[in-house]
Amino acid sequence: MLKQRILTALVLLAILLPALAYPSFVPLAVVTLILIATGCWEWGRLNGLAQAASLGLAAVGSVLCLASWWVGWIALPLPWLWQVAGAAWVLLGGWLLARGVAGWPQTARWLRLAGGVLALWLAWLAMARARAIGINFLLSILCLVWVADICAYFAGRALGRRKLAPAISPGKSWEGVWGGMAGVLLLALVWAWADGHWQAAVPSLYARLLGMGLLWWLPALLFLTAMSVVGDLTESLVKRSSGMKDSSNLLPGHGGVLDRVDALLPTLPLALMISNFARP
Repeated sequence: MLKQRILTALVLLAILLPALAYPSFVPLAVVTLILIATGCWEWGRLNGLAQAASLGLAAVGSVLCLASWWVGWIALPLPWLWQVAGAAWVLLGGWLLARGVAGWPQTARWLRLAGGVLALWLAWLAMARARAIGINFLLSILCLVWVADICAYFAGRALGRRKLAPAISPGKSWEGVWGGMAGVLLLALVWAWADGHWQAAVPSLYARLLGMGLLWWLPALLFLTAMSVVGDLTESLVKRSSGMKDSSNLLPGHGGVLDRVDALLPTLPLALMISNFARP
């Protein structure tokens, strides 16, 4: 299993890193659009759709991404959209987690399907917009989620005693959450220092926030880290409700696409929302 995980991760990096580093955002937008379409297909399966209907949902997600690309939304700041998306994630994410696993099937299926596709589309658009701003900016958002996840894993294993949401994801602990937050704060300090030291042409998210002062920087980073956990728990809730361990088996050793991007779904649009207030 470990060899599978490592091999799959290396293959994904071999695809994503050149696309990320390419001078134009187009290759990354195309690669991630494919991932989002796959995530929509997985979302359909998690919510009881047959294969053909799940593929139709993937087509809907792809059309939304392509349409927003075609009308030029990637090049626009769209503060209103990120504010609406951010409010929806905070309110609906909290509501879903409060209702628990039993509450998910009680929501009309068309609402569940629409909500998932919209969340995936918004994450793709936020990713493309962040890449259009600059590689440093996008990479700082992605690394926030990755570092939070890694630090939470090790802190949870070493110190975890109090379960975070045992009915949804028994392996997560409050100690893991605090460890993830500590890791993100350290990452942010080092990255913001590096931005200044090497005179980054495009400031990272951390440098933008730090420019607003510590009273803005600290709560914003803690909030983004907490919302990455909300994204993770929300997908876990849906999987537990559907009786599935992974969203699919497309990524050997890692499960499915949704299993890899769940924490990014709220974090990407929320980071853009916050960055609109924290201009360099």
